[in-house]
Amino acid sequence: MTPHVSYEFKNAVIGIAGLGGLGSNVAVALTRMKAGKLILADFDLIEESNLNRQNYFADQIGQHKVDASLENLRRINPQANLEGHKVRLTPEKIPSVFREAHIIAECFDRADQKQMLVETVLSRMEHVIVVTATGLAGYGRSNEIVTRRLSKRLIVVGDGVSGTGPGIPLIAPRVGVAAYHQANAIAEVLFEELHTLVQRGNL
Repeated sequence: MTPHVSYEFKNAVIGIAGLGGLGSNVAVALTRMKAGKLILADFDLIEESNLNRQNYFADQIGQHKVDASLENLRRINPQANLEGHKVRLTPEKIPSVFREAHIIAECFDRADQKQMLVETVLSRMEHVIVVTATGLAGYGRSNEIVTRRLSKRLIVVGDGVSGTGPGIPLIAPRVGVAAYHQANAIAEVLFEELHTLVQRGNL
């Protein structure tokens, strides 16, 4: 890694919308990479049922996911540049919460929330790239989870079809595969498109 790329990479700002199975693991991967500043946003509390796929611990049940994520990520890297927002994201709040972000990871569970965030970013946050995920449920078939670049500002991870249902839960293996696809897509954008971000004044 050249000094220039290293400097720019460490000055990137990445938003993570939702800190469940996807977001809590995307945040871990990016923290281990020392990837710039992370802006974390979620309104929810940790429940016991979350522990089957989310990056939390039994003694954190009942805590806000934002607080627990900040604690866990700082154990990985005490110098990590982190910002947390305990907020329910809406079309009105997203541009404000993520106003510094160059790229946003969409990490919600519900399809309507996913659509809301993607549409908000693409329509109201000029130049910001969004990495979304769809089709993660069940087990096995890891190689069916893929990363697709649909446009300059939209990257989609998943198999596109596997939704939750009877006997088709969200569990750690496939959710984790998708989360690391998202983190890898973010790294790819930052390493390969830094010059474009610099030219636009976004870094």
